[in-house]
Amino acid sequence: MFKPLALAALSAALLAACAGAPSGKTAAPAGVKDGATLDLAILETTDVHSNLLSYDYYKQKDDPSFGYERVATLIRQARKEFPNTVLFDSGDTIQGSVLADYQALVKPIGCDSELAIYKAMDAIGYDGGTAGNHEFNYGLPFLAQVTNTAMNVDGVNARECAGPKFPIVLSNVYSARDGKPIFKPWTIVTKTVTAKGVDGKPVTTTLKIGIIGFTPPPILDWDKRNLAGKVTVDGVVEAANRFMPELRAQHPDLVVAILHGGLNTSPYTPQMENGGWYLAGVPGIDALLLGHSHTEFPGPRYADMKDVDAKRGIVRGVPAVMGGFFGKDLGVINMTLKREGDRWVVDKDKSRSQVRPICPKKNECVAADPTIAPLVQEAHDAAVAYVNTPIGATDHALTSYFADEGNMSALAVVNAAQIDYAREALARTNPEWKDVPVISAAAAFRTGFGGPDDFTDVPKGPMTIRNASDLYFYPNTLAAVKIDGAGVKAWLEKAASRFNRIDPSKDGEQPLIGKMAGYNFDQMQGGITYVIDVSKPEGERISDLRFKGKPVKPSQPFIVVTNNYRANGGGEFPGLKGDNVVLNAPDGNREVVIHWVEEKKTLTRKDVDKASWRFAPVKTKGPVTFTSASGKEDVAKSLGLPIRQLRDNGDGTAVYAIDLSKR
Repeated sequence: MFKPLALAALSAALLAACAGAPSGKTAAPAGVKDGATLDLAILETTDVHSNLLSYDYYKQKDDPSFGYERVATLIRQARKEFPNTVLFDSGDTIQGSVLADYQALVKPIGCDSELAIYKAMDAIGYDGGTAGNHEFNYGLPFLAQVTNTAMNVDGVNARECAGPKFPIVLSNVYSARDGKPIFKPWTIVTKTVTAKGVDGKPVTTTLKIGIIGFTPPPILDWDKRNLAGKVTVDGVVEAANRFMPELRAQHPDLVVAILHGGLNTSPYTPQMENGGWYLAGVPGIDALLLGHSHTEFPGPRYADMKDVDAKRGIVRGVPAVMGGFFGKDLGVINMTLKREGDRWVVDKDKSRSQVRPICPKKNECVAADPTIAPLVQEAHDAAVAYVNTPIGATDHALTSYFADEGNMSALAVVNAAQIDYAREALARTNPEWKDVPVISAAAAFRTGFGGPDDFTDVPKGPMTIRNASDLYFYPNTLAAVKIDGAGVKAWLEKAASRFNRIDPSKDGEQPLIGKMAGYNFDQMQGGITYVIDVSKPEGERISDLRFKGKPVKPSQPFIVVTNNYRANGGGEFPGLKGDNVVLNAPDGNREVVIHWVEEKKTLTRKDVDKASWRFAPVKTKGPVTFTSASGKEDVAKSLGLPIRQLRDNGDGTAVYAIDLSKR
């Protein structure tokens, strides 16, 4: 048996033998001399969220505007276009669709079965990937199984299972048992490529590409129920500084950082959700793959960001790309490398990034790759059958077309179900709180971000599990927090930053909706009422806050029912850091809604609260506008909302105007 000292000496000797050349240099392959060039295309998918097929499970119809089967076509086209390609995935891969939930929650797949999304990705062929925050939603045992990863964490039994045929790397999540990464933090991918010699002739050689992965550090808050006590999480820069020396010691020709995160120039903290800008500053990273933000880079959203070229796709001198979401786009970095001093050097002046959409124009989408659907047809059919399971009925339509403008028909069902569940659960576990008011907060998840069909629309009549999934889109679990009246107001103020500040004296159109994501616009019900004044600055918009008709006192106690994401700090709402959670339910919010509708049998307006808030009257010179699905003015009128359609955009959406002077 080796003694520890002898083993350490042997390791040092081996490392020294491997480190004969300076860090970052490799021995020149035969036939590749200084001056040779190599064109490489780095392809990226991200935030696919298991949207495998171009099919809307909620509308029960094909939708060519999204779907991995069409991105697969773009990948094959890119491989024909570029002589040398590598393909990586930046996470949020296994969760986010009805099909994904079916395979994880309804009828979990066995150890010997490969997850549908990984079947499709293996058919296309990937060189590596990382884990996004939503990879953890189904728990570590499921994640370990479907990725075939032997995690040394509580609740996970090491076993050989069917997983993806490409490596998944993740450097900033560690086992609480031994402090080691639960995935490989990095690996080396070796590719056979064709370079151009100094004489202009093609030269076949090998390229060693180091890949290192990162997930958003707040996962420990967002998925506390699945992760607390089992793992620890590091900041992306801290993890990079820890593992980049190991990776560089292997002398890769190129290092690609795969981050499930976006770009943020705010002061850095180890908890930063979108740390890509700071990660680009870590020495030794040659290319950066981004995600999580559900947008595109390069793109106009980042036009004014410091040290960022939002047209060429360069972040602090590093080529970068973020390829959209839901299988709508393919990210591409075109990179030229030049052989200098026996190593490949990135020619940054010749590097460019682009995001290629599957639908360059309306109704002009690339065809689906025919190999994908047959691979997942059985799972797809089972998911369709599942979501069509009847659960009850409703005597009125439940929609989110005007959820930002005061229509709470869809949210009222979620809030009512959450309140009833929490009251019953708390009565069993904390009877001393029986006199503390229980209210609920919910947000409309489908408000058009994904296109004109991305709205909740449950018509009057029979309801199925599909409709419940439409009402509550994400597989969150129910949670409740104990706060006071001041905390309720602060919560609502944060939510009200969804809106731009409206200037009553301004001519011309003013957009109502700002940059805050729709899933962060929480609307409360359960006896609470309030007014939102969009003419006021952020933080001063909530007025006339009442509970059962009486003004809410700052010290008045409340229990607010929400989801695990919000209760544990998701969205950075004031006072919500996970330390005031009084209920962490084992049940998902969606399941709570399903069972509640089943109990009601036929849902009526008497079963839910009326709309709890309204805009403060503001008379404006010009129209206050927003975008929703086209042709829905009659829906607004049926709800009594002062909304009219101004113009049809011709893409399924329309611009509407709301008269804020009318209640």
